[in-house]
Parts: sequence; C-alpha cells; structure tokens
Amino acid sequence: MKRIHVMTPVKDSIELTLQTAEAILASDIQVPYTYTIYNDFSTDENTRKLREASQRMGFELVNLADYTRHPSPNYLLALQMAQERAVADEAGVLIVESDVVVRPDTLQGLYDGASRHPGCGMAAAVTVDERGDINYPYLFAKGRENQEFTEKRHFSFCCTLLTLDLLRALDFKQLDSSKNWFDVTISHLSLQQGFTNRLFTSLPVWHRPHGSRPWKQLKYKNPLKYYWLKFTKGLDKI
Repeated sequence: MKRIHVMTPVKDSIELTLQTAEAILASDIQVPYTYTIYNDFSTDENTRKLREASQRMGFELVNLADYTRHPSPNYLLALQMAQERAVADEAGVLIVESDVVVRPDTLQGLYDGASRHPGCGMAAAVTVDERGDINYPYLFAKGRENQEFTEKRHFSFCCTLLTLDLLRALDFKQLDSSKNWFDVTISHLSLQQGFTNRLFTSLPVWHRPHGSRPWKQLKYKNPLKYYWLKFTKGLDKI
C-alpha cells in the first residue's frame, strides 16, 4: 500500500458526519491519503450541507444518486467504487462510518499496524464509548485493552482498513447484492483467502452505535419491533 483512501458512507445524520469528517481531516498522518464521503440519498437540504462542507473542509463528495436509482442503502455500490479507485491508486480502503470519531493517531496507526504484518487483510480499531470503555460491536475484546491481535470473529466496518492485498484478492462486484451490509461477509472472505484480520485495542475510536441509523436502536430498546421491521420490511440484511 502506497497510500490509503478513507471513505465514509452516509445518509443524512449530517451533524455526526461532520464530526467524523473533522476528526479525520485533523489526523496526524504521514502516509498520503484522500477522504471521500459517499452520500447515499440524503435529503436535498442535507446534500446541500454536505456540498458546502466539502468545499469548506476539503473532502471529496460523491453523490450516489448520480450513479444509481437504487434506494438507500447503497453500501455495496460505495464499496465497489472505493475498491476500483483504490486498486488503481495502489491504496488500501479505510472505512470510517459516520457514527465514529477517530483520534489523531488512528489512521496512521492502522496503516502502520497492517503494514507490519504481511498477509493482513483487515485492520480494525476497537470502538469505545464516551468514557473510553469498549462498546458494541467489540464487547468480546473487553479485558484485552491496549493490544493488537489476530481475531477470527467478524469485524465491523466502524473503523476498518481493507488492505490493498485484500482488495486485489476480492471482487466486490461478486458480492450478494440482496444484502445491505458487508462487514460479516468480507471478514469471512478475508479469512477464506488466507489473510489474517487484526484488531487494535491500542487504537480506540469513539463510537455512538447506530447513530447514523436511529431506527436500529430498536434492536436494544424494543427488539420485537426491530426484528418485525427487519423481516417484514427486508431491512438490515447482513
């Protein structure tokens, strides 16, 4: 990897997204990088806010409505576009979702961590709450703070680097287009291709679970309603 392409997919949730963007653009990073927000059918007003912010802050804005009529979520299209760009640029793809705030050393730390380990497919930063305690989706890592280790459980895309080697080994155009989210699938494919996935509890990032998709809070507040929506509306396919 000669560089990294940082990406944030988003639909609305502009306040959180701009906090994510501010933290990324304030990173202490030496490796060359680009930052792109993939706008997945936000409202006209929020699209305008993103456009103004891109001009003011300096990130690239890709409006997926310019490329597809498929309704949100279009996470797969964003991944496919990012993969094509990154491979052409000999870059890894670092996904930072819009409910995550990185620390100044996060981006460089993940790049360095992956580069230290030949055969690394994915390098993920552990997520923590406002108190600094490990939270969803990495609760299984509690008790292993301030470490880095190989992990066979699936990673979330909260803050995860997909290395160039992994991007070259997989074709995201072959992924199941009936699904909405692909962190589980790609985690498993990485291992199947012989890569290792490494979790960095030494690089915590602040995560507000499902802050960009408030309806998913029902999973914890009202699970019966969440699963009713999931199965009757076909939402949240992983």
